Amino acid sequence: MQTLPHGSWPSPLDARGTLAGMTRRTDPRADGSDLYWLEARPQDAGWVTLVRRRDDRVEDVSPPEHNVRTRYLEYGGGDFAVGDGTVLWVDFGTQQVWRAAPGEEPRPLTPPTDGLVRWSCFRIDPARRAVICLREDLRDRELEAVNSLVRLDLDGDNADLGTVLVAGRERLVSARSAGVEPDSTGPDFVTDPVLSPDGTRLAWLTWDHPHMPWQRTTLWLGRLDEAGDLHDVRVVAGDGGAADVAGAAAGAAGAESLEQPLWLDDSTLLVLSDRTGWSNLYRLDVTDAGAGLVAVTHGQLELGHPRWVPDTRSYALLPDGRLVSGRSRDGFRHLVLIDPRSGSVEEVGTGTTYVRDLAVVSATEVAVEASRADGRADVLLVDLTTAGARSATTRSAATRSATGEEGADDLPPGFAAPPRPVSWPTPDGATAHGFLYLPAHPEVRAPEGGLPPLVVTLHGGPTACAIPGLSVARSYWTSRGFAVLDVNYGGSTGFGRAYRERLDGRWGEVDVQDAASGAAYLAGEGLVDGDRMAITGGSAGGFTTLAAATFTDTFAAGASHFGISDLATLATDTHKLESRYLDGLVAPWPEGKDLYAERSPIHHVHRLSTPLILLQGTDDKVVPPAQAEQMAATLRAKGLPVALVMFEGEGHGFRVLDNQVRALEAELSFYAQVFGLELADDLEPVTVENLG
Repeated sequence: MQTLPHGSWPSPLDARGTLAGMTRRTDPRADGSDLYWLEARPQDAGWVTLVRRRDDRVEDVSPPEHNVRTRYLEYGGGDFAVGDGTVLWVDFGTQQVWRAAPGEEPRPLTPPTDGLVRWSCFRIDPARRAVICLREDLRDRELEAVNSLVRLDLDGDNADLGTVLVAGRERLVSARSAGVEPDSTGPDFVTDPVLSPDGTRLAWLTWDHPHMPWQRTTLWLGRLDEAGDLHDVRVVAGDGGAADVAGAAAGAAGAESLEQPLWLDDSTLLVLSDRTGWSNLYRLDVTDAGAGLVAVTHGQLELGHPRWVPDTRSYALLPDGRLVSGRSRDGFRHLVLIDPRSGSVEEVGTGTTYVRDLAVVSATEVAVEASRADGRADVLLVDLTTAGARSATTRSAATRSATGEEGADDLPPGFAAPPRPVSWPTPDGATAHGFLYLPAHPEVRAPEGGLPPLVVTLHGGPTACAIPGLSVARSYWTSRGFAVLDVNYGGSTGFGRAYRERLDGRWGEVDVQDAASGAAYLAGEGLVDGDRMAITGGSAGGFTTLAAATFTDTFAAGASHFGISDLATLATDTHKLESRYLDGLVAPWPEGKDLYAERSPIHHVHRLSTPLILLQGTDDKVVPPAQAEQMAATLRAKGLPVALVMFEGEGHGFRVLDNQVRALEAELSFYAQVFGLELADDLEPVTVENLG
């Protein structure tokens, strides 16, 4: 056992090995006993492959030249579907839908459109040989993207780009700045269609500007004729529907988020609603035109979470009529079984720390995308009778070596830092939450009385959340003797609607004070070195990093990965989904432009007092490189330590593995130089100006 100062510990996790082993597996979907998922391998620079497990054999399904990823609403989601052996997916390069069936070569299901028509959330209708899905049309440059619900012919070429079932609203791009309302009816957004088991009914969700889907949505129901056309369309919940107002939270009729409709049987529809302030399960008798939602579960359960992308599956129906679901509590999200008749909720003790998309594989087995305290995030198979969990994605040693993953599954013994939930009081009288990861190394200890430097990490969104569990990227820091605080600042999901709404109108204030007060709390408790605390984040997390560096003096260093420094650029130049997002987070634009300037670090560079490393892509369209250069110039002129690292050809987020490695090593080198640490690593130091 060696005795070395915190931050100077030798680690078996070098930057390249850490990042090269971070294959991301998401979106498990079952077709009988076959299990499919998406796999993004670091060596593929963001390329996504559709993978299948059949009879314990794991193999790639999508052709090597296909990148399985839709650009629907820019963030994607609902990229593929499976049913009765038929597989559908979207190819990123063309945005065409492709179809593969047993005994046939893959073929395009939709024509090329230069990527201007995008698809998502496929529901295969085998009786009609059709596919119900979402379509985003960007062909008319004068209009915002038009989002509609359409039907495709499963056996045709769909030259007409589908039959429209629910037409999206046509809104001029210039309408918002001119204050003109659109002439056409229809929703701004439509999502998550679900076909009843007998194929006679269709349910779906919509929402409209200026809301986001976790703020206010509407549940619709319609009847399908033999051809698959919709009739008798009506609102059944949300948006103050007549049958629904009595059940909404007092004083907030219609202000509820509805998520993931799912058919329990031909006449009963299930849906998640946060009308009470917590995301619970409700049922609806669709045969009764006057019926409203009836609560199945009660209390502070938080079964759902904000829907940034379509086709996210928080819960699923088991063959015996029970439901399997994720439930958020204290920042963790565990697997539970729900009886829809009695409303009972029973936790399944799988040992996982956070579960996401669910897929039912058999009567007793489900697949989940899950995080763990002692193993990497993965798609797991969970036996509901024993609560045992095993990886669904294990390949042969030869295949793993060919994909560059050999030896990258888990940490060596003793290096896993378990998530420790922490809460602390905030300056505005609330309580903030996060996860603390303390240094972990089986062969090194710190000198008596030594305290670790702290790295505060920030999730994006900003309505996302800190995911607890083992992260090799996080272990890169803890194995070197750093502590890490992953902050669930006000606005994060998993703690009820009121906690998320703490950020309404206060982005750049609540997130900053929660991160700063969390760091100060840990220092006050004697858990970390209060003189060596850093804050880091990317994109929206980078904005909070820059704001904390500008408006507080809590941190001795900060690392901004393509951080947003001017909120006005987000309000005036972004895609449709987020074009009104800041109306709620900051203020309506342009009426609130003074507030945007007040919150934007770029307009207050004279207040910068924190040494910064700025990591920026030269081709970033969200954060112009000039903003990072201006921040660096200000720090340089003030004589504060600063490092500016530009990555040629990178946009908003770094995809090239070499660049990711350099960014991670540069951040470590920057902290070491600013904090006065002697690193055990042999890495190229980043150039820090004004040091010493």
